[in-house]
Order: sequence, then C-alpha cells, then structure tokens
Amino acid sequence: MDRLIYTAMTGASGILSRQAAVTHNLANVTTPGYRAEEHRLRAVQVLTHNAAPAALPTRAFAVDASTHSDFSAGPMNYTGNATDVAVKGQGWIALALPDGTEAYTRNGGFEVSENGLLQTKNGIPVQGDGGPLSVPPDSRITIERDGTVSVVPQSGAQNTVNAIGRIKLVNPPEAELVRGPDGLFRLKSGEPAPQDETVMLAPGYLENSNVNPVEQMIAMISLARQFEMQMRVISNAEANDRAATQVLTPR
Repeated sequence: MDRLIYTAMTGASGILSRQAAVTHNLANVTTPGYRAEEHRLRAVQVLTHNAAPAALPTRAFAVDASTHSDFSAGPMNYTGNATDVAVKGQGWIALALPDGTEAYTRNGGFEVSENGLLQTKNGIPVQGDGGPLSVPPDSRITIERDGTVSVVPQSGAQNTVNAIGRIKLVNPPEAELVRGPDGLFRLKSGEPAPQDETVMLAPGYLENSNVNPVEQMIAMISLARQFEMQMRVISNAEANDRAATQVLTPR
C-alpha cells in the first residue's frame, strides 16, 4: 500500500480534532466567561530504515501537540443582578468542589441555593475566605468590588448591613492552568491558588464568552476543505495502487 495514505490519514485525524474544538467553541459562544480552546498540531518526521550511513526523513506525520486555551477577556454585559459579578482584567473566581479541591471560573452568574449557599447555576458553592458562603434567609445580598459579600435583612432592622465573607479571587499564571472536563480550570499541581488582593470584580455584570463566532465559522469552513483535500489524497493513492496492481499483474 502506498505510504502516502498514512501521511494523509494523520492529517485528516488532526483536522477532525481541530474541528471538534471549533464545534465546542461555537456551542459555548453564549456561555458567560467561557474561554475558547484550540487543538494544535505538529509535524513529526518519519525516518527510513536500512539507510546508509544514516536514516533519512522521507515524510512527516501530523500529531496532536497540545490543547491551547485563549485567555483573552470577553466583552462585559450589564445585567443589574445582585448576584452577578464579572472579573475586571486578569483573575479568577474560586469554587469549592465536592471533593475538597478548588476550581476557577470567569463565569460569575451566581444564585443563592435553597440551603442558603452562594453557588453557580449548576450548584457548585463559591469559595469564600473561610469556606463556602452562607446567606441568611430573608436577606438582600450585595457583592462589593473586592469580593466582600454583605447582606441586609428584609425584615426587622433593615438598615443593618452584615458582611458574611469574601469571595476568594485568585490570579495564578495562565501557564499553570489546565481545563477540566467540566470546563473549569485548575492548577496543574492540584494545590489551591493563593488569594490575590489585586483582583477586582464588576458587580452587576457578566463577562461574555471570548469566542468570536465569525472567526470560528471561517475556521470550520477552512478545516472542512482541508479534510476534503486529505480524503482526495487518500482516494488518489488508492487509484494509483489499483492501477499499479493492474500493470504488474501477469496476463
């Protein structure tokens, strides 16, 4: 079989991986705080065997190199919701996972659960300076720029403002962050990141996804054409192999 088919096959496989990332980005174009991802490929040379004095590179295969995340900020969207916050500039909001570890997100669309915990829309508690933040019942919540969470009772002494804690804000190096299967980021070491006092919030705002849908659609079309080219190479290799077989077959 023509070795060309293996070269085209690795190219087509890599294009499918990149296409999957583009599809995932388009599916999350409206997800607050989402960071676009990109699959990167690299060429690996294949060396001939039995070559003297040394093996020579004859072709190259495309292999997955890494999954890259785009950490650029998304546009800010004013919602006016008291439990919505967006991170201004660089930084992350810490979440307390059920296994005791921390994960980090830019999606600051929170809510108060039936049990009084400040949590994400899918039920993950927000990490405070002393653990998850509990909101007393019948209270109006406010979140300050530095992450301080205060409540005002809706009955009784309504002028009393009580601070119940402070949202943990971190700013670890982006190179140390990895995306988990749940879409949240974690440190490669698995250790919690230290609180960063310089990270500030924008209360009443949500940060939109940083996915550019036009760029992603163009990338999808380009990748589809590249995949078609790889399939055409495989078809040509098959035709060449069939023609060679007919020529060499004794009549």
